[in-house]
Amino acid sequence: MNHSKKQKIREILTRGVEKIYPNSVALEAILRSGKKIRLYNGIDPTGHLHLGHLSVLKKLRQFQDLGHEVIVLMGDFTATIGDPTDKLAVRKALTRKEVLKNAKNYKTQIGKILDLKKSNVRFLRNEKWNNKLKPTDLLRIFSQFTVARLLERDMFQKRIQEGKDILLHEFVYPVFQAYDSVVMNVDLEVGGNDQTFNMLRGRDLMKKVKNKEKFVMSLKLLTDSAGKKMGKTDGNLVALSENPKEMFGKIMAWPDSLLGIGFELLTSISQREIKKLLTNPKNAKILLAKEVVRICHSDKESNLAKKEFGRIFREKQLPLKIPEIKISEDSLYISDLLVKAKLVSSKSEAKRLIIQGGVRLNGETQRDWKESIKIKKGLIIRAGKRRFAKII
Repeated sequence: MNHSKKQKIREILTRGVEKIYPNSVALEAILRSGKKIRLYNGIDPTGHLHLGHLSVLKKLRQFQDLGHEVIVLMGDFTATIGDPTDKLAVRKALTRKEVLKNAKNYKTQIGKILDLKKSNVRFLRNEKWNNKLKPTDLLRIFSQFTVARLLERDMFQKRIQEGKDILLHEFVYPVFQAYDSVVMNVDLEVGGNDQTFNMLRGRDLMKKVKNKEKFVMSLKLLTDSAGKKMGKTDGNLVALSENPKEMFGKIMAWPDSLLGIGFELLTSISQREIKKLLTNPKNAKILLAKEVVRICHSDKESNLAKKEFGRIFREKQLPLKIPEIKISEDSLYISDLLVKAKLVSSKSEAKRLIIQGGVRLNGETQRDWKESIKIKKGLIIRAGKRRFAKII
């Protein structure tokens, strides 16, 4: 094996990786032997794909580039159950229609990271086999698990302590995820470290049903300064489909403490180069924002986003293009105006933003959330740092 391939294998096994089960030595031996393995990552279509997914998809791409078979599993069945991971309350169940709507553009976005032209990547859906299970099949699968093992989940323990319910459908979620591994007969499952419990249950079931070892690769999470996972639950989500300028701006708002893990998980820049970049956090943040926008969109969009960010935040100018809106009313309360302009999602968000001094009309900061605003053509509304609208 040449030195280059050895380096790529070491990169796969270490970059962004928290732990490999049962161990990295055994997996490295298989990868070095030249054997091609089948691996997968499951995505429940419960909302937008975001930067947390990007880090996992980049890991899958590393395996794909070495010729291994990659499966992206759309959890269109498990999404209707709702993964209870990190949830201290029962998740709202999604309908089949909601799941399909969420997944509509997944393949296009994933195609920005994985090479869909190659034959070693497949998309599967777990509804295909789970909806075929009969009661006798379910009993046979359930008999492979103990209640004690499933109750080991930390969020279930917290719910028990707080006297909260654990519903049966979410209790057996790990069982259905484990069954996915058996049906696809995979050698490896890759996912964020918040999925370790679920992934290991697949390893258990594989041993019992097929007498086969399934490796589990647990990846580090992209967490904010408070240690919270970057995602929709905590309101700090950066979607892969995000407008390039909005994406660039959101990353520029990250604390410096997030830069190191951001570069490690979201880019292919070497660790040595990352160390050098972090000596100048300001420039490093710009480079990270550019690189993420480039991956999710294009070089052109990345350069335009950087230029626009400079215009607004450094030169204190307005964006080159401002979304235009028509409003028929002669006047509106400012909170209603922000909602109509689609600059906020609710009146409560508008109120909060106004009180914080984050709303400007023609450059003047607004403080009274109860104020009635006279609607005039040419009025420029700014909500927060990056959201603009112009009345026409």
